[in-house]
Amino acid sequence: MQAPDDFDPPIGIPQLLEPAVRRITAPNPSPMTYRGTNTYIVGETALAVIDPGPDSPEHLEAIMAAVQTGQHVSHIIVTHTHLDHSPLARALGLRTGAPILAFGDALAGRSAAMHLLAAGGTIGGGEGIDIAFRPDVTLRDGDAVKGDGWQLDVIHTPGHLGNHICLALGNACFTADHVMGWASSLVSPPDGDLSDFMASCARLQQREWRVFYPGHGGAIDAPAARLDWLVTHRRARETSILELLGRGPSDAATLAAEIYVDTPPALLGAATRNVLAHLIDLHGRGLATYDTPLTETTVFKPV
Repeated sequence: MQAPDDFDPPIGIPQLLEPAVRRITAPNPSPMTYRGTNTYIVGETALAVIDPGPDSPEHLEAIMAAVQTGQHVSHIIVTHTHLDHSPLARALGLRTGAPILAFGDALAGRSAAMHLLAAGGTIGGGEGIDIAFRPDVTLRDGDAVKGDGWQLDVIHTPGHLGNHICLALGNACFTADHVMGWASSLVSPPDGDLSDFMASCARLQQREWRVFYPGHGGAIDAPAARLDWLVTHRRARETSILELLGRGPSDAATLAAEIYVDTPPALLGAATRNVLAHLIDLHGRGLATYDTPLTETTVFKPV
């Protein structure tokens, strides 16, 4: 697996990844975004811009500078509505006249179980969501977005977020935040759903891929191995949670502190949300339960 420090791109400078595919990394590095959000430009004449990124005038100018003589932006595609991926879409649309395509707004694709949790208002969540986002064109699973010499096939991959999509360019796939090389994805209920995340991994495993281009970090040249690692990693976390619950009832924060012993303090909150996602998934599968109304601090016990 690629070591995180192997990826250190020049910020704002297009990098050619393969014919008609370029990557520009935005100037928004953080513990949650790694070196920054990857914006991809696909095509040679009519261009698709995938994930314009955060609301950054600097990044907007970098994208526009990458549009060369004889080229124009024909499509702006947003893979999901987190604040590091979608806000710049509107400004880019105004500059280029291109329509914004996405699966929907921040609530699109959310599972029925997560809708119920959200309605209760006690589970938290909502971290980094672009609530104001609205696409010009709504995409659906299986849609094909076509341009001059390219076609991007839409694969709905809920889990990290209900409206998350991946985009297949032949046997290459833009996986956004579902599959990344530098870290596993955050799944924070009710915006994220671990049951959906695992199902989306299984769906991607059904195809033979050449390369993954993620939303953060470098290209993944062994896609099948990375998917296998993601599934194994999640199953190992599940096993650890069940083992700890077997010793006594516990809540997500306590479990996270016991499991993520090497995690930097800045990421422990995200780790706690991941554990909560696992607990909710285990409850849905009849493997864990709780006695009080479900909140961020609910104590779970094994069934």
